[in-house]
Amino acid sequence: MSDLVSSRSVLAAASTAAKGEDTRLRRLRFFLAFLRARPSFAVGYAIVAMVIVVAIFAPWLAPYGPMTADPTVYLLPPGASHLLGTDGAGMDIFSRVVFAPRVDLAIAIIGTLMSATIGGVIGAIVGYYEGQRAWRRAISTLVMRSADVLQAFPVFVFAIALVAVFGQSVKSIILAIAFVNTPIYLRLMRIQVLSVSKLRYVEAAYVAGASDVAILQRHVIPNAVAPLLAQLSVNIGWSVLLTAGLSFVGAGVVAPTPEWGSMIAMGFQNIVTGQWWPSVFPGIALSITVLGFALVGASVEVLADPVRRRVLSGSLS
Repeated sequence: MSDLVSSRSVLAAASTAAKGEDTRLRRLRFFLAFLRARPSFAVGYAIVAMVIVVAIFAPWLAPYGPMTADPTVYLLPPGASHLLGTDGAGMDIFSRVVFAPRVDLAIAIIGTLMSATIGGVIGAIVGYYEGQRAWRRAISTLVMRSADVLQAFPVFVFAIALVAVFGQSVKSIILAIAFVNTPIYLRLMRIQVLSVSKLRYVEAAYVAGASDVAILQRHVIPNAVAPLLAQLSVNIGWSVLLTAGLSFVGAGVVAPTPEWGSMIAMGFQNIVTGQWWPSVFPGIALSITVLGFALVGASVEVLADPVRRRVLSGSLS
């Protein structure tokens, strides 16, 4: 009898594993078909993958040290010995371009994840409790008006002010990015939670006696988080651009640390004398990276929408 029960358990486990694997294969096939149908999204994923690979393998791809200066090759044009030329300090531009994503992506990803976490949690709480007791409504109103005040300031000017307050360092840039992005995720999550919390399965969980924390964790947040995931990729690209902008005006990463914005700033003065390569190549790398993350964000927005996903699934099948 025990052998029979054991055999049934093994068969059930094998069946569950097979179903899970089959589901993963179906999702993978759908995703690949989706990329074939939307080549621009495939380009976005290829760009992001390429930038991440370059950042990881930068020490092996760079022929020179990213901060190694050689005065004998001052402003050397692109050629065989220096693929993208050298800058005004004699540093190899190609080596600095491939090392720069390590700084830019680290700052952008950490800052964006911090803002998404903080804004998402606060937005979920505000949206869930809005319309309930008077003191809770008052707190929700106070939080939303505070977000309005933060978003009233020009983002770039606000980021410069925050860096000036915290001091010029990588940590300060991360905090500035997290601070200026938080209201975006707060508003997104609040709107989604307001919609999801009115659905019947949430009301059923409340009637069944589930606590507010359990309802938020199990029913509300998982079904409201899709727009935040789409916004996440877009904001990472935007944060890379903000980091470069801060460095360009001298409020970001301190030179000679390899960072696209500071490289553009260092080479900008040489453009008028005909040495365009110190600024142009980092600018191209920055533009392509931001475009890649924007395309990935657009694809996630399509995939995260159940209605659009069903329509797309029908057209691809």
